[in-house]
Amino acid sequence: MSQQAEDQEVIVTRTGGVGRLTLNRPKAINALNHTMVRTMAVALLEWESDPGVRVVVVDGAGERGLCAGGDIVAIHDDAKFGRPGSREFWRDEYVLNAAIGNYPKPYVAIMDGIVMGGGVGISAHGSVRIVSERSSIAMPETGIGFVPDVGGTYLLSRTPGEIGTHIALTTGRLNAGDAIALGFADHFVPSESLGGFVAALGDGSVADALAQFEQPAPESPLLAQREWIDAAYSADTVEEIVERLQAAGVPEAAKAADQVLAKSPVALKVTLRSLRHARDLTSLEAVLNEEFRVSVAALSSHDLVEGIRAQVIDKDRNPQWSPATLADVTAADVDRYFQPLGELELGLAAPDLEGARQ
Repeated sequence: MSQQAEDQEVIVTRTGGVGRLTLNRPKAINALNHTMVRTMAVALLEWESDPGVRVVVVDGAGERGLCAGGDIVAIHDDAKFGRPGSREFWRDEYVLNAAIGNYPKPYVAIMDGIVMGGGVGISAHGSVRIVSERSSIAMPETGIGFVPDVGGTYLLSRTPGEIGTHIALTTGRLNAGDAIALGFADHFVPSESLGGFVAALGDGSVADALAQFEQPAPESPLLAQREWIDAAYSADTVEEIVERLQAAGVPEAAKAADQVLAKSPVALKVTLRSLRHARDLTSLEAVLNEEFRVSVAALSSHDLVEGIRAQVIDKDRNPQWSPATLADVTAADVDRYFQPLGELELGLAAPDLEGARQ
């Protein structure tokens, strides 16, 4: 690889019918910034109509993972000082997420290692999603006073039963078996075979490459715990969810209650409402439109600044949430996150598939 390519934050290559996007910030576990989102969007648009590109592959440089999410230090600074940069970053990021969800060619996401937040947005909406034994997938937003975005509430609300609610409120991680069982991924390929798998895409079809390298998916530990998860998280309020978890008599449930109570109270309540809304919305675009409203509102919240400060800036792991408890969060506090944005609305529309077929 040339020095020029190594210096690029997204390495864009085209070889043998394969367009490849390699996120290239390995020291930051390939965390996304605005430039990277724009680079990906330009390449995908170009390849969409390029007959020389049969398949797109997205992967991450380094050994740690595909992508650890968005650049939350920049988000912290924008929220703290009232800058619009993150709002415009999210606008372009969510448009990219929707484009990936509708991409007309095979979009192969290599979800090896850590895949969190924004990393989920550029992978789990793709048509061919590959996990390995190293995969660790999460939507950790409530731990920093934020709410799952990048279409995360679309995915989480469509998991079996209430497992997605459990993952969102606890910020729990999915392994390869969980990811496939919950609809975040499709195929299991051992990490040692990923290089061979990608190389095979240049020689034949996606189906041929999978036939050569795919292995049976591991069991899903989360799916095996669905009984207590469904019983607790089907409640209508976060307070009742916590009560049910504490009364379940299951060690994992008691641990989950403690994890929930450590998160931002207002973010938890907004997240639960977001998930319930997303379950009723019929398209990824409609969900992204609502997530954009929520994300923009979060930029002017106390908890987003405080959560990132505690977890990433000062690293004292001792956020001082406001409101401090679930009981202190009012309906008005939650309603604020869902207010229309007027001319700032994201405004995505689902594709007219009927019109496209005529």
